[in-house]
Amino acid sequence: MYSGKPVDITVKRQSGEFIIVWDDGHVSRYPFSLLRYGCPCADCRGGHENMSNEPDPQVFTMPFEDSSRTRIRNVEQIGSYAISIEWEDGHNFGIYTWSYLRSLCPCPICRGKTHFH
Repeated sequence: MYSGKPVDITVKRQSGEFIIVWDDGHVSRYPFSLLRYGCPCADCRGGHENMSNEPDPQVFTMPFEDSSRTRIRNVEQIGSYAISIEWEDGHNFGIYTWSYLRSLCPCPICRGKTHFH
């Protein structure tokens, strides 16, 4: 599990892309829809029994969606360990820790490091 932190976070609303530059130099580029499908809250995960530090592998195969459900309204830092995303449809329950976001990185390098393909 990655224990580093972001050094820069950029939200590109025009292109629907969320970009994190990590302290090890890696750059993660998340489509907004991946962040929404990968929301770590209990409601989105289907209950507390499905909570995990890793994203559900199915989020990597979801189709792109552009709707109020997948557009970011606001991003807020939670302490020194996470962010909370408020979506345009009002959903804002997920707390995305740094390690969770790193494990959600869709790039081929990160996908090869996990059991998700």
